[in-house]
Amino acid sequence: MPRSLGSPTRGLLLAPSLLVLAACGQQSTPPAAVGHTSAQASAPALPPPSASPTGLADLCTLLSPQDRSTAGITVLGKSKDIAGARACDWTVPGTFGVTVTFDEKHGLADLDVTKKNVTKTTVGTHPALKVADKKAADGTCAVLLGVGDGASLQIDVSNSGFSDTPLACRRAGTVAELVEPKLP
Repeated sequence: MPRSLGSPTRGLLLAPSLLVLAACGQQSTPPAAVGHTSAQASAPALPPPSASPTGLADLCTLLSPQDRSTAGITVLGKSKDIAGARACDWTVPGTFGVTVTFDEKHGLADLDVTKKNVTKTTVGTHPALKVADKKAADGTCAVLLGVGDGASLQIDVSNSGFSDTPLACRRAGTVAELVEPKLP
């Protein structure tokens, strides 16, 4: 079923509802068996299943200190869970905020965004969509990067005072260019 982001403001507000399915199907670790034999105890342990099949373990490490400086981000990121999807949030007080969300269940083709607000593009080697409602001039912009066929990385920027949408798009584009080479 297609997902709708609508305008960037609605996209920011609706992001939690869009990502609610991201945590479905997670495997739990079975309880330890009782009464190990010596053969079982000496067998090498299998590594736990990967929490992220695409290799994006900690989203807050996507921006190095140098990357944060390039993007004008002066704070450390804070890991978040947005409706079951992993995210990292950097909020520069009085200036702007950036949230990077990894949706492991929905690729770009699965997202239904308002066509009048979308520009198809490419960031590095990844297909991308830039979502901004220029008429609303609300200081928000998102860049969505395709990660394989079934996942996407969403970079949302909101300027303080919700003004200057072109600046929000430049900031989102800068962050997208910084994280793209680190994507599978």
